[in-house]
Amino acid sequence: MVERIRYEVAYVDAVHQFLHAGELDDGARVADALEASGIAAATGIDLDAHDVGIWSKPVSRSQRLRDGDRVEVYRPLKVDPKDARRARAARRR
Repeated sequence: MVERIRYEVAYVDAVHQFLHAGELDDGARVADALEASGIAAATGIDLDAHDVGIWSKPVSRSQRLRDGDRVEVYRPLKVDPKDARRARAARRR
């Protein structure tokens, strides 16, 4: 009997809020979860242009999933956080 693992795929941006929970066979990878979730079709995003992680830790798409993992799809940064902080500090002076 093949064991099953539970997973979630999460993505949020200004237009979309996507959360999918599902089950895959033990040994599944991050790429399998992304495909099974249907995130690309539901949101229209290009998954190749986005980094992914599990519980806030960046991982490769070949990373093996464990039961209960939350796969997160990260948006590209629009502004470097260091540059944004410098600009706020400059405005306060």
